Amino acid sequence: MGERKGYGVSIYAMGVLIVCCVAATATATAEAAAGYMKYKDPKQPVNARIKDLMKRMTLEEKIGQMTQIERLNATADVVGKYFIGSVLSGGGSVPSEKASTETWINLVNGIQKSAMSTRLGIPMIYGIDAVHGHNNVYNSTIFPHNVGLGVTRDPQLMKRIGAATALEVRATGIPYTFAPCIAVCRDPRWGRCYESYSEDPNVVRKMTEIITGLQGDIPAGSRKGVPYVGGSDKIAACAKHYVGDGGTTEGINENNTVINQHGLFSIHMPGYYSAISKGVSTIMVSYTSWNGKKMHANRDLVTGFLKNKLRFRGFVISDWQGIDRITSPPHANYSYSVQAGVSAGIDMIMVPYDYTEFIDELTSQVKNNIIPMSRIDDAVSRILRVKFTMGLFEKPYADHTYVNQLGSLEHREIAREAVRKSLVLLKNGKSKDKPLLPLPKKATKILVVGTHADNLGYQCGGWTITWQGLNGNNHTRGTTILEAIKNTVDPSTQVIYSESPDSSLLKSSKFSYAIVVVGEPAYAETFGDSLNLTIPDQGINTIKNACGAVKCVVVLISGRPVVMQPYLPAMDALVAAWLPGTEGQGVADVLFGDYGFTGKLARTWFKSVDQLPMNVGDKHYDPLFPFGFGLTTKPTKKY
Repeated sequence: MGERKGYGVSIYAMGVLIVCCVAATATATAEAAAGYMKYKDPKQPVNARIKDLMKRMTLEEKIGQMTQIERLNATADVVGKYFIGSVLSGGGSVPSEKASTETWINLVNGIQKSAMSTRLGIPMIYGIDAVHGHNNVYNSTIFPHNVGLGVTRDPQLMKRIGAATALEVRATGIPYTFAPCIAVCRDPRWGRCYESYSEDPNVVRKMTEIITGLQGDIPAGSRKGVPYVGGSDKIAACAKHYVGDGGTTEGINENNTVINQHGLFSIHMPGYYSAISKGVSTIMVSYTSWNGKKMHANRDLVTGFLKNKLRFRGFVISDWQGIDRITSPPHANYSYSVQAGVSAGIDMIMVPYDYTEFIDELTSQVKNNIIPMSRIDDAVSRILRVKFTMGLFEKPYADHTYVNQLGSLEHREIAREAVRKSLVLLKNGKSKDKPLLPLPKKATKILVVGTHADNLGYQCGGWTITWQGLNGNNHTRGTTILEAIKNTVDPSTQVIYSESPDSSLLKSSKFSYAIVVVGEPAYAETFGDSLNLTIPDQGINTIKNACGAVKCVVVLISGRPVVMQPYLPAMDALVAAWLPGTEGQGVADVLFGDYGFTGKLARTWFKSVDQLPMNVGDKHYDPLFPFGFGLTTKPTKKY
């Protein structure tokens, strides 16, 4: 009896199934006939749209959504054949040198056309590293790097910088930036320290306000962790690099952060709490390891903590070839890398070049039940959530609405203000009662010297036009510090410039004072790792020679504190200008007293590299200039 009863239920169930299938088919046929697809209806709730679209997608289409490739490979054939979900420009990857907004828009729209021509018409999302303004693009406004912005401790300024950056990125038809970097750099020997706002997690948390500028203010009553992008003048942001990227041993890039759980969560994690509460759309995983475990393979922190505990609902993206680097050497066991990275909870995989290998490997692992379909569905639903939320389905193509925003005067004024507020006055006069700054605009003859006085590339630093940054003035538009000085002094003041002055110039001419502008060359990532933190000899010699002969202020252009103690007694004044970007006029604004110095160090300035790592709150804290230090001046009265 039992068997017959079971059999009867089976027949009943089959009947219901047949009726349901017929009904579903009829509904689908009616939908198709009417041309209605729920996922294409903006009136539908986002979750309903995601559900509707996902039930229509094949495995190939889903894995395509999880794949991000470099612009160079994004041909119409590739995007169409593999259903590519995202394309990026790597650092310096541009359609042509000094490309116009028109050229950028045509590039992005051309790729988008291929994505929209696929069966389901799912738009791709184009991403770029706009990390201090839209820095890959000619004629954009280059803002100070984060190391300088942390000095300002001004969240509202950050919000305005974010909004300006969003408009400039949209000017080129791009809707997504891999920013902000919310690393807490604990050792300035790290080559990415200038991408960090501060060694203090509280300052970093404040600076996450840039996210609301980039994406828009999250609506009141929004669920925590849900991504938000508020319209076509905003872009999706990316908090990076999760987590502990700024805490590696000796500051070695992509290395191992050795710290207990309390340290990781109290120092390196707080910025992510703020970013998620502000509706950040995406989070990028760090190349680094935590106590020997690669973050790209850390399921506990990516899925367990970020997704499950913090309820982050946007998508998690790998870094450039990040899963390859799970093994040492990279790509040594790619099957393992794919399994470990995707299983950890990474949703979108940045595979700029070897995308077919990734797609084939992931497809095979899903078909062989190594990676469950539920993991793929989690990834794809998150990617689609961001795309739906930001209105990409309604407006997949870029238009020319914002082309005039690129490098606009209004944005350059914001950058100039940021420069003024980021400067830190470390010394002012050999004795307190005889300050050198502010400098008089009217003087008989002044000397401007140094490798960085008339060098826009050095002034902007890495991640500017190219990945590593450039040397010289021919690569983008802006104002060098020398030009700014000439713009500011009285017309009767003679300005003499020499990159490396010889002793005869210094002795023969009676200068009222000298402005010495020296510092680090441009660099990015591992190329900037330094165990000695010295500036080039040419800069040191210029300080010694100029300050030995003339009353001098040294303006230091660097991505971090560098060795200064041995040269400090020779200087009359010292200004940390960090990497100020294109608007060098902001430096002159404060040197000559149109504005006062207000900046306070957001990093500890060491005496010797032997002290490192040394951060505020450490037991053995004996800095040259402590965290929070900064002399102030009052603006000169204008009569």
